[in-house]
Amino acid sequence: MAKVLILREKKEYIPELKREIRTIKGMKYYITDLNKDFHSKYGIISKKDLKKKDGSVLKSNTKKEFVIFTAQFSDMFKKLKRAPQTIIQKDIGAILAETGLGKNDIVVDAGTGAGALACALANVCKKVYSYEIKEEHLSIARENIQRLGLKNIILKKTDITKEIQEKNVNLIVLDLPEPWQAIESAQKALKIGGYLVAYTPTITQVSQFAEELKKSKSFLFEKTTELINRKWIVDGKRLRPDSIEIGHTAFLTFARRIK
Repeated sequence: MAKVLILREKKEYIPELKREIRTIKGMKYYITDLNKDFHSKYGIISKKDLKKKDGSVLKSNTKKEFVIFTAQFSDMFKKLKRAPQTIIQKDIGAILAETGLGKNDIVVDAGTGAGALACALANVCKKVYSYEIKEEHLSIARENIQRLGLKNIILKKTDITKEIQEKNVNLIVLDLPEPWQAIESAQKALKIGGYLVAYTPTITQVSQFAEELKKSKSFLFEKTTELINRKWIVDGKRLRPDSIEIGHTAFLTFARRIK
């Protein structure tokens, strides 16, 4: 079981400056091997201490204080291996929220890539079938799935544009260069009311996917959206947007099977 170590931030009042300054920056460490001592520039924490209960305050040999707790899914997810165009959490959150995915739902995901989306969906739903044609991507995905201990993902080295074997599926997500080529397969696999979502980096892909959807009497085009994520610095009187932000990653297009 992985653990998270949080180095406690420390501030001191400097009379000459007439204000507090941060002397130790809060840091987060992800620990996977609890059978050996943890080393950092802030000192060493013994393997015995790493096994203490959640919320325990640990001291390194240099007297720096850390808080320890068991890693949650979100902590482990951030440590997954990446592949090109890995879907990130802001977009995954939108898919989950818009489709209302639940614990009894069946999902089909294509292409798998590093398996990040498949893993996030599997953490919420009953079963995920993930389609991918590149073996090098499947290899990374298998490693990530094993790392998270997920048992409800089935990987398939299959072209989803040819056929989807699953039926009465609640949600299909297409992370493909030409998602419109999978519309016919999706129509046969989705249950009435089920969602079809396309993740596409360019607006020209959105346009072609939407036009093909509108030709089909089986689908209702709902919307296309993108999410811009801007983090803020909140540190005393220093309140401003961070200079580094996650801008455009991709467009999300949502449709539902109605016939």
